[in-house]
Amino acid sequence: MIKTYCGADCEACPQGSSCPGCVKTKGMPHGSLCPVAGCCIGKGNESCAACGECEMKAKLMQEINDLNVPGMPKVTKLFELSGAYVNLEYDLNGNKFKLLDDDACYLGNQLERDGSERCLGIAANDGMILVCEYGCNGADPEIVVLKRR
Repeated sequence: MIKTYCGADCEACPQGSSCPGCVKTKGMPHGSLCPVAGCCIGKGNESCAACGECEMKAKLMQEINDLNVPGMPKVTKLFELSGAYVNLEYDLNGNKFKLLDDDACYLGNQLERDGSERCLGIAANDGMILVCEYGCNGADPEIVVLKRR
């Protein structure tokens, strides 16, 4: 397993074996600072275990829950995610575009939307929160909320 600050299982990531990990790269496994690693490094810690409950994740979950997205269950857990894994392609007037950076790290989760077969996906970092809705395997994604932090 690649050493991480947060203890994430990097081998489970689609970029697992090609990613050097955040400890080796000083919190920048894909070229930009991972929000969790940045928090740990900023506090002078060698791991998130030194913090106990992650205050940064708790604050972000509260911000996401305060959005009061209809049909979205309460967010109780956030995972470290590679941008390449969560960067869906949206359609705007026949033009395709992506909002996220494939080389960045995000915190997020996938939740089943109440009363729907579609899912809600969350991706967030220090600068923004994105909530989108999509079908099976990310089909037909729609932006629900895009908010600066």
